[in-house]
Amino acid sequence: MRKIETVLSPALFHLYEDGIENKIVVVIDILRATTTMCVAFENGAESIVACATPEEASNFRNKGYLAAAERHGETVEGFELGNSPQEYTREKIAGRKIAFTTTNGTRALQMSSAAKQILVGSFLNISALAKQISKSDSDVVLFCAGWKDKFNLEDTLFAGALAEKLSGGLEITGDASQAALDLYRLACGDLQGYLQKASHVQRFKSLHTESDLDICLQMDATKKIPYYSNGLINLLRYESAH
Repeated sequence: MRKIETVLSPALFHLYEDGIENKIVVVIDILRATTTMCVAFENGAESIVACATPEEASNFRNKGYLAAAERHGETVEGFELGNSPQEYTREKIAGRKIAFTTTNGTRALQMSSAAKQILVGSFLNISALAKQISKSDSDVVLFCAGWKDKFNLEDTLFAGALAEKLSGGLEITGDASQAALDLYRLACGDLQGYLQKASHVQRFKSLHTESDLDICLQMDATKKIPYYSNGLINLLRYESAH
C-alpha cells in the first residue's frame, strides 16, 4: 500500500529525503504562497518562476515578467506584487509570466527539486489534488513550508485535511502524519476560528492583511493544480481538470 508521510518543517526535510526521487511531494504554504499560486493560475497566469531572492526576481523584469517578492509577510519595496492572493487579479496577471519569491513557500519548492513530482497544495485545490494523487502509484510526502524553519498550524492543518482525503487508498505513516490528521479533525468544524491563535494570523492582523485568511481557507475554489519542475511552476494538464 502506498504511504503518506508528513514533514512539519523545512528543518526536518533532510530526514525524509531517502527515496524522494520516487515520491510525490506536495508543497504546502497555506498563508500564503501556495494559495497565491493557485489563485494566479485560476486567474490566467501563464507560468511562475520560483526565485530564491528578490534580486533574482527583479532580474526577470528584463524578460517581460511581473516581479513579485515577499519577506517577513510584507511586499518587498519596489515590487509590483507581494504574496497576497487578493493582488493576483485577472486584470493584473492574465497571460503574464511571474517571477515570484517568498519567505517560505518558494524555498520549500526548491528544496523538493529531487522528487519524482512536486505539486502545489492549498485548500483551494484540495479535492482536485487528492484526485490526482490517487491516480498515482507513488508514495506521497506532505511538505509543510512552515515559518522560517518553524512548525506552523495552518500548513499542518492542511496536511491533515489532505491525508484524510487520501486515507482510503494510502497508508498514513509516522507520528507527524497522525498528528496532522488529528489536528485537522479537531479544528475542521471552524478552521478560521481555530487559526485565530496561529502566529501567522496574528502577523496578518499587525500588517492589516487578515482578509487574506478568507481566501486562503476557501475549499475547492479551483480544479487547477500547479506543479514545480526545473525552477518553473506550470499548470498540470489532466482531463479531469476540465
